[in-house]
Amino acid sequence: MASCDGTVYYSEYVDVNEDGWLPADSACFDVEVKDTSLIFNFLVEVRNSVSYPYSNTFLFINTTFPDGSMARDTMEYPLADPSGQWLGKRSGRYVDTRYFFRRNARFPMPGNYHFAITNGMRDSAITGLEHIGFRIEYSNMN
Repeated sequence: MASCDGTVYYSEYVDVNEDGWLPADSACFDVEVKDTSLIFNFLVEVRNSVSYPYSNTFLFINTTFPDGSMARDTMEYPLADPSGQWLGKRSGRYVDTRYFFRRNARFPMPGNYHFAITNGMRDSAITGLEHIGFRIEYSNMN
């Protein structure tokens, strides 16, 4: 997928198992980077059904760098406000929400980056999450 205004560097979605997203399952994204001088915003995109039983989701975002080193972040993303209203864009029985993971960041080295997003909720299998997306946009700071 690409944006008409040329701001998207990378965008990909992964379907979540309809029987439930297990903590051992990962939504994986590989990004090739050549120019480390560019500044980007990193976003996580969540599509949930209106039957999703929680008002938020916790995600673990594991990054493997080209040199083999790794980093892990834990992110909490609200999906509904305290009154139960969905925060994202609703279309039928689905809600799409987009969250910043990093803003105005550079890749530290050229090469292939592997991002693995996993379920960070306490339940063994989360139902109602339909897709997980990962998006990298050029920052307006360039």
